[in-house]
Amino acid sequence: MIYLAADHAGFKLKEVISQFLDFLHLEYVDLGADSEVPTDDYPDFARKLAKKIGKKDKGFLFCGTGSGMCMMANRYSNVRAVVGAMEHEVVMGRSENDANVLCLGSRFINEHTAKKYVKAFLDIPFSGETRHKRRIKKLEKR
Repeated sequence: MIYLAADHAGFKLKEVISQFLDFLHLEYVDLGADSEVPTDDYPDFARKLAKKIGKKDKGFLFCGTGSGMCMMANRYSNVRAVVGAMEHEVVMGRSENDANVLCLGSRFINEHTAKKYVKAFLDIPFSGETRHKRRIKKLEKR
């Protein structure tokens, strides 16, 4: 399953990506926000998504920078979230770190770039290389 969540700053970008996922005929669950409420807090939406993510799921979090959402999501052992400010981060996050959540900052990337990053994140497989598996196991130790 694919999960989406955003705070007020990422709301419009989340809406763009949900339409993009509709266009791709992909099923997803929108966990909010349902509107732009300037007093909402990104940790609430990141937590909601992080609690849903399973082994085969993917998640997309949207806020102003991507960083706050990423920090909150990575507090959960089932989440390996990365900020996608550059394409290289998205590609390496998936292929080497087996990231399952991509955090996008609406203040730094445009709609076209966001769609490109979401598609790449969904399409790029984890390499499965031994060295990357070893490193991921170390991430799982808390």
